[in-house]
Amino acid sequence: MAAGAVIHTFTVQLADVDRGVYEELMLRIARHPSETDAFMVTRLLAYCLEYEEGIAFSEGISATDEPAVLVRDLTGRVTAWIEVGAPDAARVHYGSKLADRTAVYTHRDPDKLFTAWAGKPIHRADAITLHSFDTGFVDAAAAVIARRNTATLSVTEGQVYLDLNGVSLTSQIHRRTLAA
Repeated sequence: MAAGAVIHTFTVQLADVDRGVYEELMLRIARHPSETDAFMVTRLLAYCLEYEEGIAFSEGISATDEPAVLVRDLTGRVTAWIEVGAPDAARVHYGSKLADRTAVYTHRDPDKLFTAWAGKPIHRADAITLHSFDTGFVDAAAAVIARRNTATLSVTEGQVYLDLNGVSLTSQIHRRTLAA
């Protein structure tokens, strides 16, 4: 019998000073057996760092026509397409055409993503931002993930401070546009 998704719960105190967002979030994240903890942590970070009304996790790996995180307006139209990991150029291109805003969050080497995307058409590449973190930050957070998690996430001047299950971590949020 194939293993099913593992549900992780997160209680997150979010204080994004850079955007003026202060929320307490209660999140349930299903981690598919083929998904790494690092990918799940990056999904969590993307959700928190993009938090706004209408944000949601997609159906995950089974939803091939949706990103990991998306934002919909009250009519159901996708306003933000937020990819996680190492999406191919065609997927980013599709999302950029569909939504008003597109972003990519990665736990991988951003230079390798830029190399993979080089020369490929990506709609409004100059308006798409790739977000990455200091080396080891996501892996350190993934190492302390449990089924039930408590986190405090603060963002100030492009620096993220994460206290996850009593372990304190910090990283710069590195941002580059795809046209760079």
